[in-house]
Amino acid sequence: MSEPTRIPAPDGVAPAAQYAHVVHARGRLVAVSGQLPLDAEGRLVGAGDPAAQARQVFDNLRRCLAAADAGFDDVVKLTYFVTDIAHLPAIRAARAAHIADDRLPAASAVQVAALVRPEFLMEIEALAVVGA
Repeated sequence: MSEPTRIPAPDGVAPAAQYAHVVHARGRLVAVSGQLPLDAEGRLVGAGDPAAQARQVFDNLRRCLAAADAGFDDVVKLTYFVTDIAHLPAIRAARAAHIADDRLPAASAVQVAALVRPEFLMEIEALAVVGA
């Protein structure tokens, strides 16, 4: 399997501590839809608790990736949709449990006015590339 190449700071671009500016890879693309803080029965996990919601979302991402024979090492891009940008530290902590600092994917964070249900504090989607 070919490993994704991560470029944390291309020439002329300020380095980022929490993501890689560029990630490229060859292989099979795996797109994981935005995951919400729901358990296997569709119940909310962590009402009002961004850390608990982030842990559940990353657990859901892990399960979705595994269903496509992929893992967090294959992730090249994460997109975070949050109702409050202040939830990012909780997301980073949950991410750290799955992705080492030297394997950070590209990332975007967007604060939104609302998600599909008002109790959701975040939704996270992933793109992965599994080696050819």
